[in-house]
Amino acid sequence: MSGLREFGKSAFNAVLDRAGRGMSKVQERKPLSYDLLESDDAYLVVFDAPGATQSDLQVRFLDGEVQVRIDRFRDFYEGFEMRFPGRGLSLDGSARLPDDADVDPGRSSATLTKTGTLQVRIPKSETAHDVQVQEEDDDVERIGLDDEDEGEIELEDAENEEPVDLGDETSDYDAEDTERRDD
Repeated sequence: MSGLREFGKSAFNAVLDRAGRGMSKVQERKPLSYDLLESDDAYLVVFDAPGATQSDLQVRFLDGEVQVRIDRFRDFYEGFEMRFPGRGLSLDGSARLPDDADVDPGRSSATLTKTGTLQVRIPKSETAHDVQVQEEDDDVERIGLDDEDEGEIELEDAENEEPVDLGDETSDYDAEDTERRDD
């Protein structure tokens, strides 16, 4: 009878192991839950990050989304063996940001709380700002971009460029435009 009991126990453990691995795979395929909150000057995205440490987390801004990836590890406990591996180890999720979110990694922040949530704060962009209009001068104007992928754009005097023929359509408009200015 003891052989049958051992077989039953072994079969039960195998079923538990498979069910646990299946549950962890379901958890890994399900996106992380999140809340999107708004204040006057920023958005706050709060993701569930259970059991994660700072080194387990990756936060990325891409195409108007906050993307989060958690690669966590199971702790080993002396004197215990794994019976039911039900927690997923690789979790991810993303939250679409509103259009006025200013995704500047230097101004954004991410905080892992003791309660198991990840809080990502993204400032809102200013909706409008004044641009001073200046007279044209002979100097070359340079506009520097902060985005390291874009580099620097140089605006030069139009005198150095070849004229572009826009066809006859513009000549009628130029005549009308001149008449309007004379009025």
